[in-house]
Amino acid sequence: MSSNLLVELFVEELPPKALKKLGEAFAAVLADSLKAQGLVAADAVVTPFASPRRLAVHIAAVAAKAADRAETKKLVPVAVGLDAAGQPTPALVKKLAALGLPAEAAAQTYRELDGKAEALFIKTTVAGASLAEGLQKALDESLAKLPIPKVMSYQLADGWSDVKFVRPAHGLVALHGAALVGVQALGLVSGRETRGHRFESQSPTLAIESADSYASQLREQGAVIASFAERRAEIVRQLEERAGGLKAIDDEALLDEVTALVERPNVLACQFEPEFLAVPQECLILTMKANQKYFPLLDAAGKLTNKFLVVSNIRPADASAVIGGNERVVRPRLADAKFFFDQDRKKSLEDRVTGLNKVVYHGKLGTQGQRVERVRAIAKAIAVQLGGNAALVADVSLAARLAKADLLTDMVGEFPELQGIMGGYYARHDGLGEAVAFAIEDHYKPRFAGDELPRNEVGLVVALADKLETLVGLFGIGQLPTGDKDPFALRRHALGVVRMLSERAGGLSLDAIIKAAVPAFGALIKDPSEALAEFVFDRLAGALREQGFSAQEVDAVLALRPQRLADVAERLKAVRAFAELPEAASLAAANKRIGNILKKSEQAVEARVDAGLLQEAAEKELAAALHGVAPRAEGLFRDGRYADSLRELAALKAPVDAFFDGVMVNAEDPALRANRLGLLKTLHEAMNRVADLSRLAS
Repeated sequence: MSSNLLVELFVEELPPKALKKLGEAFAAVLADSLKAQGLVAADAVVTPFASPRRLAVHIAAVAAKAADRAETKKLVPVAVGLDAAGQPTPALVKKLAALGLPAEAAAQTYRELDGKAEALFIKTTVAGASLAEGLQKALDESLAKLPIPKVMSYQLADGWSDVKFVRPAHGLVALHGAALVGVQALGLVSGRETRGHRFESQSPTLAIESADSYASQLREQGAVIASFAERRAEIVRQLEERAGGLKAIDDEALLDEVTALVERPNVLACQFEPEFLAVPQECLILTMKANQKYFPLLDAAGKLTNKFLVVSNIRPADASAVIGGNERVVRPRLADAKFFFDQDRKKSLEDRVTGLNKVVYHGKLGTQGQRVERVRAIAKAIAVQLGGNAALVADVSLAARLAKADLLTDMVGEFPELQGIMGGYYARHDGLGEAVAFAIEDHYKPRFAGDELPRNEVGLVVALADKLETLVGLFGIGQLPTGDKDPFALRRHALGVVRMLSERAGGLSLDAIIKAAVPAFGALIKDPSEALAEFVFDRLAGALREQGFSAQEVDAVLALRPQRLADVAERLKAVRAFAELPEAASLAAANKRIGNILKKSEQAVEARVDAGLLQEAAEKELAAALHGVAPRAEGLFRDGRYADSLRELAALKAPVDAFFDGVMVNAEDPALRANRLGLLKTLHEAMNRVADLSRLAS
């Protein structure tokens, strides 16, 4: 007989940022354990519940008892289990007893090869677990595997026993249909009573009638929406409804956190004094979101208004007191932001620069002031590589000098997330112009995967210099990422460099900008250029595979270490198109063979062919074909027409095949051998301009 199962653990308020994961993990592990024990079908519907004070799961069609199952047990080797007369030995009887079987069961054993020797086996029937047994095991496993951010210890009612859990637990419900299932956890014995909303429940406790009535009883009698997903959707619906033509700030993390703070959401519209809008909207938005968990409202142009939405956990008939209280609470926060903004503008960014000499950046790399000078030197070198004029170099130098100055402002001290952004506002106040202001604001970009790139060339150069300073400096002192540990976010910095070189600064060479950054450190570091370039290419390879290119395609292109990363995507497309040609497999295999021949050569091979030394018809034909194809392929390559360049190589298939069929490369005559190797070297170079085609060989 099967019925639906409901398990609920009632606790004190759970950490809101962890609630979603806790709810999902509690349900998933418990259900998986029951499935493994044969109490639940593999495709059973599992519904998780998670509210501020409960973790629960509803599982469909759970059996009262798992089916018995046949099981084959290996006992002992035949030589150990049977004596010379074929009778059971004490060793076999003891092994059977350990399995709970009588000595008479020896008659049911059978022989079977186990490796090179025979062993005794027996088929037994294992009784299926009862639901109470299986649920106890599943519950213990689920609680043990919960991703608890920080465990707390508390005493049980007896005053002696200690329990460790994320929060003190006060109730356990376990119902199979309408029947109670007897289990224990965290010092609690299962029952059918739980509690609803702290203030709006119809009664202090609720007796859950059955597994299927759980959610509806909590909603109707307990004023609680138990499902995290339903509660979140209800908040989204109310936010849109109460916005009044405006748009609530889009923040998934905030939405999840607020969902974890309320049991029955009630969204209310509030407002603050319009004069606070003189403060940069990023400051106001951040303080409302981070400190108050409010949803600021934006107009159609994305500009902050003086209205915001609050997600309340109570529904009074007259909400004016709740609205007034939230408006009163937010006012000091906004006033603080305005005070910080006003105070910060009394001192220019330039006046703050010297203070960076007192801020430690890294024990081996000096202060933030020293770091700023390195970023400035690297930025100017990159600007010169871009062919920048004197105006660009001057703007880059100024922006790099002032980019970190806002670290010493009150606003960034209160909200570190605003570094760079506030520097842009203060640069405008200092009259430095939009180019420099945008560069200061954008020099941390891209901050994360998918983030936008700096808006102008000055910002792009400073952002590249900032990331390169971090990468070169930390690689230069040996602080490389290990495993999943990357405390300085070097992988993210490398991906930022990749994106900027690929999408915006196509004229720059990766090796060139790395080498330009090294002199800024003087004797502080060892030159890490080679290791750092390899690290960047590894990050690029991973990013390209995530974009859908195969490992083989990526390997073929990046094997050549192309310095213009902006070309890599086009090279990959060309390789993919080439691989579809009927001649591709044969040419790739030949290319691999040529590479191996050249590697084994005992002498240095030059890409040079003496027509007078060509003897065999096949080598003459290959040289002639190469003489016609190579210049055309090279011209197309230089024009960036990579697919067309590779397509030209298809004409070489027949002469290449004929060459290997009819020509002995390693001829006894040294001059003849050197000439044939030179022909292969010329062919190898012509074939591997876009990518290393040998990497396409299967």
